[in-house]
Amino acid sequence: MHKSLDIFYQIPCLTESSTKLSGTAIQKKWFRAADKRIMGQFLQKFVSYNQTSFDFLGVNPFLVGNDQHVEIGFQSSHYIGAIPLRSSDTGKQIGDFLVVPRFMGKNIFEEYVDIINLLGSDLKIDFLESLPLASGKNFRPPLYLEAVKFIHVLEKLVKIPWRKFTNKEIVKDEPLGQVNWNKYIQNEYKVENKLKYPVRQNLLTELHAEYAQIRYVFDICTESLSANTTPIKIKSAVRSKLDFINSKMKFHKPQKTSEIQIHHADSLLIKECKTIANRILKHQLVDSIAWRVDFNEVFEKFVQHIFKEYAKESGGQLFTNFKFRSNKSKSFSWELKQLEPDAILKKDTIDVFIDAKYKAHLFNKYDQSEKLKEEHRRDLHQILAYNSFSTGLVKYGFLCYPANDVECKHINYHNSLNNTQNKIFILGIPLSKSVIPRVKEVLIKELDQIFDHLQST
Repeated sequence: MHKSLDIFYQIPCLTESSTKLSGTAIQKKWFRAADKRIMGQFLQKFVSYNQTSFDFLGVNPFLVGNDQHVEIGFQSSHYIGAIPLRSSDTGKQIGDFLVVPRFMGKNIFEEYVDIINLLGSDLKIDFLESLPLASGKNFRPPLYLEAVKFIHVLEKLVKIPWRKFTNKEIVKDEPLGQVNWNKYIQNEYKVENKLKYPVRQNLLTELHAEYAQIRYVFDICTESLSANTTPIKIKSAVRSKLDFINSKMKFHKPQKTSEIQIHHADSLLIKECKTIANRILKHQLVDSIAWRVDFNEVFEKFVQHIFKEYAKESGGQLFTNFKFRSNKSKSFSWELKQLEPDAILKKDTIDVFIDAKYKAHLFNKYDQSEKLKEEHRRDLHQILAYNSFSTGLVKYGFLCYPANDVECKHINYHNSLNNTQNKIFILGIPLSKSVIPRVKEVLIKELDQIFDHLQST
């Protein structure tokens, strides 16, 4: 159990079965008024009472034993985040439940920011309306996660013209346009003001209100990225970008706002910039409440990136999220209308199908869990379904799972009726930018051997 009274429990994501907590220990620390003789029933009520929060974070609590000998353990999924928990008998808030990344350095998000910058992808943070976290801002997702993405998009935006019509009052030497005669009368008694007419005109300019609001968000991001709590590695990565953007926006005065309006006429780049800006503004206003980040999509894009790098170097082609569509005009509501592998590596006449799964299998290699077996069976059937679209007698597929170290093994499935063969590679990839060269070495070793054999036959 965590030392802090604000933390009920903390486990890494993709934990199949955590260390179990005894009902006695929990009763002494958190539920002193609970009857030890029926602690099993009390914990069951506690789980049910907080079920919505556990479901949000993808945590599955389970009880072992009963009454005075009960224990509670937890299973986590592909989410990381934090939820507040409440006591089932009083409804009062106790500590927070945390799910942290598998690979942690000094800062739990530093490695992931590297990956997000590499992929140019978005890391979506979901929030759940809840009590404020007992741990406050200590385990709140840091603002620099959003700030890094905002700077990346704003750097593109400042390189292109973004002008809007704005209605401004200017002084002209002739009364052309909408003249503010009341203001003119107040000053025209002076000889030097006789030919100074305050006129309102529509001007097409970059110095408009929305750019000023973007400037306000940029200043928030600059402050966040310069803070002592921001990792030095992240500061170094964005320093030149901040200087460049600041030089481009030096004539824009910040305009405070709580939300920037998104218009249908806005370009995709402007919409993206405003969307992230609004998330930053909301982050400033919202209390520290339940939140989560899903690394399924991050892992999928990370795997695609690695195979894309290999394809470039090997002379192949990589097709990401290619869809095999059904041709039925009518179908049942539960039918799959399409199949979509994460990637297909194509070289010469060979197709290699790739599917990334952010699951706990390679962290629990010798676990006898039926759930793990069933999940792997589904994954295997899925990659075999994709392989069915290959025309070769030997069909190749990669199932990619997160792992502590880079590893690769393969399984051959042979059909003696038609002499076809499925060769499935189980590839373990740590979710870390530093492992990319090593993974590419493994791909070169395994795939080049296949392609070289094809050319020699």
